[in-house]
Amino acid sequence: MASGLAVSLLPPVAMAAKTDPEQGPESGSEQPLEQKLETGLQSAFEKVAPIGLAGAVWREGQMLWQGQTGKRIAGEETPIGASDLWHLGSNTKAMTAALWARLVEQGKLVWNMPVAEAVLSAGLDVQLHPGWQDRTVEDFMRHRAGLLDARYVNGVWLMAARIDRRPLPVQRADFTRRILEAAPEGPLGVYAYGNANYVLVGSLIEGITGLSWEEVMQQQMFGPLGMTSAGFGAPEGQQPYGHVWSGDKPQSIGPDAPVSDNPKALGPAGTVHMGLSDYGLFLTAMMQAGWLTQDSLTRLQTPLEGETYALGWIAPGSRSWAAGPALLHNGSNTIWFATTVLAPARQLAIVAVSNDGSRGGDACSALVNEMIGTLTENAK
Repeated sequence: MASGLAVSLLPPVAMAAKTDPEQGPESGSEQPLEQKLETGLQSAFEKVAPIGLAGAVWREGQMLWQGQTGKRIAGEETPIGASDLWHLGSNTKAMTAALWARLVEQGKLVWNMPVAEAVLSAGLDVQLHPGWQDRTVEDFMRHRAGLLDARYVNGVWLMAARIDRRPLPVQRADFTRRILEAAPEGPLGVYAYGNANYVLVGSLIEGITGLSWEEVMQQQMFGPLGMTSAGFGAPEGQQPYGHVWSGDKPQSIGPDAPVSDNPKALGPAGTVHMGLSDYGLFLTAMMQAGWLTQDSLTRLQTPLEGETYALGWIAPGSRSWAAGPALLHNGSNTIWFATTVLAPARQLAIVAVSNDGSRGGDACSALVNEMIGTLTENAK
């Protein structure tokens, strides 16, 4: 399943820096920053030994460094390349939330939209259960609407969805109908992370726009931001494969395998892939007003009082190394892994990705903390 909780990353990020220097992370170093970051990449790779590992750092919209090591496919010799594509898993959620913001700015949606109003606007054939009447679409994007994954995104659904040949908007509309015609399983306001929340939001976007979520992403995000490598599902062609381990033996899973990714219907919750340079375009758009207004960016990145999940981002609060609030998220379909950290006040984005679902989480966490440590030390 697509994973979003960056629990393993939170303590190291919180401890990454004791100071709040004024100068930028690229200044004041005896050893070139790029060399230090490359050393950190190799250290993380050797420590965890995933199949492949890559990372990148951007500041103020410019890539400061990108590095990669390891193999595209276990047992083969082709190394990871700088332009290779990476599955981002649940980091897709921030994109779906940003897409909602984009449509709000265009007058097609509104913030704090009651779910009943959204269903009506989307033209979905749903007999809404009274228990959902006090929920807004943002409650779903914050994982606080009372929707629990266990009933809807389970083994039975996964098997059925993999062989479902109906158009994706039809599949998602049916999924949303089953959710909203049943009573909420949890109370409003209690955080319960789940992929079903974002499938539902994607279905509402489809009903309101008359296009599939994938088409809206292409028209409203990938195209305008110039993200030419962006796509959905496991990367195809001469690209890395995802991997899992059985004991001490890695198993490569190519894009043609039925389990190379979650079912396509899960798209709004976690099926996007792209190259790191294109991912940097999106992350920059999340820190610099332009594609979205600053008001939209602030809303996307701000949790409710007493909560730590915003709209597609974990928002643990201020960190000294970030000179303000930090944002982060993990993503995994169990055979890939990706970790993203933003420091908007410093216009800093940090990403680690791996084509290894078993060891990738530890490897990405290790690399992110190497990068934060290097950037912090380099700024002193």
